[in-house]
Amino acid sequence: MQDLFTGQTTRIRGRLLPGAQDRRALQDDHERRLAALARLGAAAKECGVGENSDRDLVTLGEDEVALLVGAGREWDEFDAAIRGWRALLPLIRLDQFGFSASDEIENPLEEPNEKLRRIGGGVEAWCFAAPDDGGSVYKFYLPREEKKIGSEFGFRRGDETALQADAGLGDYRALLEKLLLIHALGGMATEVIAVTPEGIVVAKQALGEPLPQGDDVSGVLPGGLIEIPSRFLRANRDHPRLLFLGDRAFLIADLHARNFVRCDDGALRVIDLVGAPWPEREAARDPLMAEWLERVRENPAASALGASRDEEL
Repeated sequence: MQDLFTGQTTRIRGRLLPGAQDRRALQDDHERRLAALARLGAAAKECGVGENSDRDLVTLGEDEVALLVGAGREWDEFDAAIRGWRALLPLIRLDQFGFSASDEIENPLEEPNEKLRRIGGGVEAWCFAAPDDGGSVYKFYLPREEKKIGSEFGFRRGDETALQADAGLGDYRALLEKLLLIHALGGMATEVIAVTPEGIVVAKQALGEPLPQGDDVSGVLPGGLIEIPSRFLRANRDHPRLLFLGDRAFLIADLHARNFVRCDDGALRVIDLVGAPWPEREAARDPLMAEWLERVRENPAASALGASRDEEL
């Protein structure tokens, strides 16, 4: 299938849920995109470029440093990293999605669009359905102050717990990592299809039915999530949980009813969350937490103390 707006190959259309093979391919796309962004950041640092914000790197044109190719190994690598990045996240104008191209309009996403119908959104993203693409959902993540985008947890020492996690502004790596985590949780199939020259990241998801606001979803959280003993962490978002993805541990939260939809197969799937890599350095300073992390990596049901139940702690 071809995406309606970009002409690229897509595995998502309307309410169609990708099969197992397509889901694995989407997961691989997310992981390769994050690896390409890391390579781009490292190459830019070698050239003394883009140290203040990854937004400036994310929107680099394919030929941005072509004139400097041959000037040194570091510039050759930077050029190759930009081209590798652009192959995984194309730079596409906002008007290609049906929005106005006029420079006089402050926020084109607020203007009428004949190709997209707004269906919701919040602080991070504006959400639209594309009737001519079977109702597929397109999410436009807008950059915010200080070239930040999306949300990510930050960690500090807690007053009554080992760690306090507070959600705040994120960066492009954190946003792409969040979309990977949604997919890895068995959540709604998600493609990252474009970034605009203004730094707006465009993601595509299959269409589902939203849950009533306020519904209790504590009993239907995705599998693979591990409850975190209260002595270790407090977070300012709903249902904080630990997730192991490969060798890495992540904090996952903000799992409330509005971040779930019911799909055509009857299953509930996550469409959004707030996350962050677990702060391993801070965890290592707390021997009890470090030991618990090692035990739940092998046995997700392990308690905070070997001989105690978590509710007693």
